[in-house]
Amino acid sequence: MDDLTGFQRDLLYVIAGADQPSGQDVKDEIETYYSAEINHGRLYPNLDTLVNKELVEKGELDRRTNYYAISNEGRQVIDDRREWERQYVDT
Repeated sequence: MDDLTGFQRDLLYVIAGADQPSGQDVKDEIETYYSAEINHGRLYPNLDTLVNKELVEKGELDRRTNYYAISNEGRQVIDDRREWERQYVDT
């Protein structure tokens, strides 16, 4: 996860916490967190990066809508990150 941007990491967390969200679902959730509009030119290239790194799987809901799902590798990098964070933040 150390090679991801903070935005990509946040996208990964949103996808991990949802059941196969569409790109629009991810956009809506991340906009709530960021309190700002996220344009498609920022969102989809970053989702594609997560797919290319095999942290997220991408599938088709219908001809116009894709879904995203956390992969086993994605889940592992989240777990590894949380373990690393625990060294510094007492939870």
